[in-house]
Amino acid sequence: MKPPYEITSDILKKIAAISEKIGRVNAQYLNKQNPQLRKQNKIKTIHSSLQIEGNTLSEEQITALIENKRVVGAQKDILEVLNAIAVYDQLKSYKPTSEKDFIAAHKALMKDLVADAGKYRKQSVGIVKGTKLEHLAPPAERVAFLMKDLFSYAKDKSELSLIKSCVFHYELEFIHPFLDGNGRMGRLWQTLILKEEYPIFESLPFETLISKNQNDYYKALSHSDKEGKSTIFIAYMLGIIEASLDELLDSKITALKDTERLAYFMTQQAESFSRKDYLNTFKEISSATASRDLKKGIDLGLLAKEGDKKMTVYKIIKRA
Repeated sequence: MKPPYEITSDILKKIAAISEKIGRVNAQYLNKQNPQLRKQNKIKTIHSSLQIEGNTLSEEQITALIENKRVVGAQKDILEVLNAIAVYDQLKSYKPTSEKDFIAAHKALMKDLVADAGKYRKQSVGIVKGTKLEHLAPPAERVAFLMKDLFSYAKDKSELSLIKSCVFHYELEFIHPFLDGNGRMGRLWQTLILKEEYPIFESLPFETLISKNQNDYYKALSHSDKEGKSTIFIAYMLGIIEASLDELLDSKITALKDTERLAYFMTQQAESFSRKDYLNTFKEISSATASRDLKKGIDLGLLAKEGDKKMTVYKIIKRA
């Protein structure tokens, strides 16, 4: 059974905006970030997702743990990070439509943190804020059935990945299948669903924006609970995704290597082009940066230059 939600005009606008920005990301070769950027974004993702759950380690401490350096901190916090590093290192091995992989990921993520890692809960749970019961999860005996139903939905190829990822995230939080680790599993599995169609989401740390204002995240979950459908949460998460793409487009273009820009550009072009053509592809770089890139292409024997000043034409003599 398909989980309940509505497609509003706001959701449609956000999907259109996200699709356009993913196109710009692909056109600017940002979907193939260099290893250093991927590492930095993995650190941000782990830091933000665990910070939402109360982890106190800094990005610098997480970096040290990735580099196998000694870190001073609460043992539980260190273990949470080490487990998350192990899971994110294996991200490509998990299939978003596999319940078996989902359970295995929880077991790895919560290893030595809870006694029942990788097992659905056998007792009733509720989320309490202060003295108020914020959310009463479905009875334990229904969890296995509800999760099978949710993974049937995950296999629905007619559903847009952008919508499906948000709905899955919300429904997982609503079912609350584990005694602990539901929040981080929801964010992890949304990433998996998105990256299957859009590889950029493997290294796009949208959790950073959630962690900056966690109240909005919990409000969106709570309001969707009260409405009995995930519409509000879908709109919230699409807003987070769009803002994350904006940050990537605004700040990461200068971090790309000249050879990476050249390699991408040469796969899109015919045999000859101008510097203006190059700048039209990489709108965020300066004319001086474009000139340096093209000179690098000549020095590497990839390009030949003909003409002078405004009449200059570059010819591809060897594809990068």
